Amino acid sequence: MRVMRAITAAFCLFVALPILWLVYAAFLPAEALVQANLATFGVSFDNFAALWGSGLWRALGVSVSATSLVVLGQLTFGLGAAYAIRNGFRLLGLVMVLLALPTELLIIPLYRQLQSLALLDTLAALILPFLASPLVIFLLLQALRRIPRETIEAARLDGAGELTIVGRIVAPMLRPELLATGVLAFASHWNLVLYPRVMTSESLWTVQAVLTELLRTRPFEWGLLGAAALVTSLPILLLYSLFEKRIVQVFEAGFRS
Repeated sequence: MRVMRAITAAFCLFVALPILWLVYAAFLPAEALVQANLATFGVSFDNFAALWGSGLWRALGVSVSATSLVVLGQLTFGLGAAYAIRNGFRLLGLVMVLLALPTELLIIPLYRQLQSLALLDTLAALILPFLASPLVIFLLLQALRRIPRETIEAARLDGAGELTIVGRIVAPMLRPELLATGVLAFASHWNLVLYPRVMTSESLWTVQAVLTELLRTRPFEWGLLGAAALVTSLPILLLYSLFEKRIVQVFEAGFRS
């Protein structure tokens, strides 16, 4: 037992070290980097001030807007699709195929389609192709299967329509699962790098696209890169810290079912 605890503690430390270094580098004074003295102690916000000219804050607004709308769409359409599959609509095979399909394979067809619709270099290009997610549908379907069919049938006998059942009965019962799935959907879209660089110009790049550009153009400015990486990672770290147990439960229940 003690050996397992020691191994777990060592693994947690190994995972935490990059995060601790990220925070340390973000607040590292500039003179420490110039002098190559990483043992310097102190707190400086100069690295964050330097981000104003990098385009990261604009990209943060783009990412928050696009990701929030995508998560709302994925949960709405995902719950509807999962409910339809639960009630006999033959769509599960397609969902499983799309779940196994690398998204990079779809970039060229999506580019041509968005070009024909005059949606390239627009915010809609970051939103519309992602309004439905096979992973969200799969996880919500597994959660729906744990709701007794008698509950749905009782609502129908009381005269409730399908939209009423989904909105007033199913959704409240799946609130924890919707919350955890929403966090996963948020993280997935927040971390897009290649797609926004292909489909939009620099003015609509997301935070991850801007971060990769900073890594390419300013590779030796450790303080600036640390601050940029911290700003980029903070929303995901906060969400996972708050809802970590629920996310693990949803994944375990989904794949165990």
